[in-house]
Amino acid sequence: MLKKTALATLAAASLIPLSQAQAADYVIDTEGQHAFVQFKINHLGYSYILGNFERFEGEFHYDADAPEASSVAMEVQVNSLNTNHAERDRHFLSDDFLSADSYPTATFVSTGFEPNGEGEGVLSGELTLKGQTQDIEMPVTLMGEGEDPWGNYRAGFEGSTTLTLADYGIDMSAFPEAMQELELYVTFEGIRQ
Repeated sequence: MLKKTALATLAAASLIPLSQAQAADYVIDTEGQHAFVQFKINHLGYSYILGNFERFEGEFHYDADAPEASSVAMEVQVNSLNTNHAERDRHFLSDDFLSADSYPTATFVSTGFEPNGEGEGVLSGELTLKGQTQDIEMPVTLMGEGEDPWGNYRAGFEGSTTLTLADYGIDMSAFPEAMQELELYVTFEGIRQ
């Protein structure tokens, strides 16, 4: 009997740290369409092309008491690109730009987070697109956290950064200088696990 009690106590004790560690792990809510990976690029200096990637998944770790330990990992299906113009989308996905058949996914894995107070900070990490990996920094803001009406606990963030397309093997030299960069905007809420 003593042996069984000791084993039960040990098992229960081993679950405490695990549950605490998982308390700040979130899965990005893509099923409810509460997350977006969007971009904006200048069009010949006259206007902008706006688009998004419709299929992606990811997770993040966040603890308000230790924001410096935050982390994010995401994977985007490149061929889910949508700019509301089918012919242009096919061109963007071709070897002229994204080479989506050869490089079907883009990934981001964070390497650090530097909080600067008031729910803001700078997320650093490695972005891999078209087979090229570059270190990037993205200022991010905590939009809010708390319980939803269905008993889940959620946290939401937004961030944006500017990418130089040549860094990812995308040759824009035939286009005006304004088209050499792309603004990436990400917003998501996650459900705590």
